[in-house]
Amino acid sequence: MQPLERIDRYRLERRLGGGAFGVVWLAHDDVLEAPVAVKVLSENWADRLDIRERFLSEARLLRRAGSSRVVQVYDIGELPDGRPYFVMEYADSGTLADRIATGPLPVAEGLRLTALTARAAAALHDAGIVHRDIKPSNVLLRTGPDGSTRLLLADLGLAKSLAQASGLTMATGSAGYAPPEQTEPGSGIDARADVYSLGALGYHLLTGTVPAPPGKVLRPDRLRPGLPPEVQRALMRAMEPERDRRWPTAEAFADELDRLAGASSAPAPRPRRRRGGAVLALAAVAVVGAAGAATTLLLRHPAAANLTVQDSTGRVHAAVPAAWGRQLRDAGWNPKELGLPAGREPALAVADDLSRWQDLSTAVNGAFIGLSEHGDPSAKVRALDHTGCRYQGSRDYRGTVWQGLIRTWNDCDGGKGSLTEAALAPADGADGPQVYVQLRQDGGSDRTDRILDSVRVTG
Repeated sequence: MQPLERIDRYRLERRLGGGAFGVVWLAHDDVLEAPVAVKVLSENWADRLDIRERFLSEARLLRRAGSSRVVQVYDIGELPDGRPYFVMEYADSGTLADRIATGPLPVAEGLRLTALTARAAAALHDAGIVHRDIKPSNVLLRTGPDGSTRLLLADLGLAKSLAQASGLTMATGSAGYAPPEQTEPGSGIDARADVYSLGALGYHLLTGTVPAPPGKVLRPDRLRPGLPPEVQRALMRAMEPERDRRWPTAEAFADELDRLAGASSAPAPRPRRRRGGAVLALAAVAVVGAAGAATTLLLRHPAAANLTVQDSTGRVHAAVPAAWGRQLRDAGWNPKELGLPAGREPALAVADDLSRWQDLSTAVNGAFIGLSEHGDPSAKVRALDHTGCRYQGSRDYRGTVWQGLIRTWNDCDGGKGSLTEAALAPADGADGPQVYVQLRQDGGSDRTDRILDSVRVTG
């Protein structure tokens, strides 16, 4: 089959993404002269009438919602091969998953975004619809004519009429966001299922971590010390395993989040500085949260000099100074954020405060190490340019296991530390996975070579 270039009056420009049953394209409406998103049923499902009906049901539910807080459907039709498509408004500013790719958000911002998502869910509930799959990648951001950003709830592929939802028998939803009644066939669900997912969304925005399964969720202050107790209580109430103990409605949850956002504008306390300097690590590219992602609070012996860490797959290992090792995020990354082919690859980020991971000017001691199975990171690292930092030059690195390129910056955004980017390939020249590493060091001895020497990839 020839690749699509045009659908009716819509000229396809590039693929935006794909899901279980459809592919979404960025397109240009030649009549209205405006960008739109076009969702097309995937070819492999073209002959499945049940999947076709499910696909069309999403368009109908989006249209039925009729809210400015939910993605709007403009048009619907069929390709010459019979596959259906529908045309939606295009969200040009990405998703909440993009917003948190480099770490947790400031408290007030995370609360407000969660509240806006909750009000969008409430609009669905008012229309008699339960979403069943609220998560950061399904919350879109669109820039308005005045430069403001509008939040839109999208992807109703799993959504159901509330009238039907009480009799649902199929387990569904995304790990970490789905309430227990959604993962237990035959339980039936109501709008409070979305309240649970909204709590999980807020938890992720504020901690940088997808919560554990229902009933096993860590208190958010274990992942983000200093989080106000009222914020913790609001999130944990939303994620109560027993639905009768949750916020009764998404609107009630949103009201509480907005109240808390107004009281959370004060900056979080800075972590204590240790003698002998600190190392500041930042993955300015991204550590992309995934279903099942977790940030672990690391416990270490106070006399330990180094700490060995590994990712959730057990493939990526490294040793870092024990003083860096307070928190570990081990759920992987998307090399697309560095300009490499998209996918899910093993990775870890270790730091003393991952909530400050994305801010180059703050003192965060840590490292990011990501595997690249399908692309060479060296050219991408060579092309990096950190605005606001002073470039110190590059050098070659050669160890017993790895060889590659190291580039260094300092004085980032008024901070006094250094930022190091490294691309590593096997030292023996053999084919194999390559590694992208990022470090920040804020005084003391330079640990770059020592950490790179410790990196191991197994499997």
